[in-house]
Amino acid sequence: MSQAIAARAEERQQRTGQRVAVLVPCFNEEATIAKVVADFRAALPEAAIYVYDNNSADGTVDVARAAGALVRRETHQGKGNVVRRMFADVDADVYVLVDGDATYDAASARTMIARLVEERLDMVVGARVDQHEAAYRLGHRTGNRLLTRFFALAFHATFSDILSGYRVFSRRFVKSFPVLSRGFEIETEFSVHALELELAVAEMPTPYYARPEGSTSKLSTWRDGWRTLRFFLLYSPRWLFLYPGLMLMFVGVAVGLWLLPGPRRVGNVVFDVHTLLYAAIAILLGFQSVAFAVFTKLFAISEGLHPPDELMERLFPNSNLERGLLIGGALTVVGFLGSVFAVRMWGVRGFGPLDFSHSLRLVIPAVLALTLGVQTVFCSFFLSVLGMRRK
Repeated sequence: MSQAIAARAEERQQRTGQRVAVLVPCFNEEATIAKVVADFRAALPEAAIYVYDNNSADGTVDVARAAGALVRRETHQGKGNVVRRMFADVDADVYVLVDGDATYDAASARTMIARLVEERLDMVVGARVDQHEAAYRLGHRTGNRLLTRFFALAFHATFSDILSGYRVFSRRFVKSFPVLSRGFEIETEFSVHALELELAVAEMPTPYYARPEGSTSKLSTWRDGWRTLRFFLLYSPRWLFLYPGLMLMFVGVAVGLWLLPGPRRVGNVVFDVHTLLYAAIAILLGFQSVAFAVFTKLFAISEGLHPPDELMERLFPNSNLERGLLIGGALTVVGFLGSVFAVRMWGVRGFGPLDFSHSLRLVIPAVLALTLGVQTVFCSFFLSVLGMRRK
């Protein structure tokens, strides 16, 4: 069935004159680039094959040019930088992006293109299916699985291979893709961008082979794994700021309410105002983390990195400054009155020594309310600045 779809797509491409570009970012791939170019020339004879060299120290450029590829250079190191240059330079209707290490199956490109065209998709991901045990290094296989599972949890995605270097894109995707990444985390950015903007995407299994002899992987398990995870977190304010902040606030409020009436004993351990102070700090840190989540989300929306969010619009409309000032002012007044009452109690005792276990149960909540009030006022002004571009 897939062959029939591919045949129809090829006929349609010939009839409509659809332009196909194969984009191959390369760094020291002298041992494999000729095979990559030859395989894709055979699979897609109508396509223009571009090899973008990224400061290779071997003969990648000469070998690629001899194989018949259109060779260009990108001097800024990193796959993300190369992709940015390729997407800006190359003009086509369909784009095939593939690594230059000869591990991906060129014959699958026709079927991937067929699905993109027939279903009017924006991206088709080639999900790697191992053909050899050595295709993956152990650390890479484990890291890919962990990151894919985290990605599915964070973005409610069904991709089975978010780090695949084999993808087919529509012109619309390529020409609107912002390219924020510099390195190998670009693969993650493709998937996040498509899901955040709710683009039409699909995934297809493709054979994945071991690297030919003489070719070495440029991936660093820990360095590039961290970069990918970092990109996840930066692109998902919920997991970086919101959920940790809500958890801190919940724990802080629960412990604070538990300790506010007086000391608590659990076995031989007594929890008193010292623990209450830490609970207040947890509430404060949680509030700041939630505020950062809101700031980040609104900024991402205003910059077009995230789509508009109805919930955010309802919770934080453009006229939220006055409401924030009222809430912040109320908290500040409560904190100020609590502080005045604490000073008055101190005066009743002649401004002498105090029972800290008793007095701090008033002072800590008062200071917390003062701090939260002032921060709420400042946050409201900052949210209004972020919202100016949305008005």
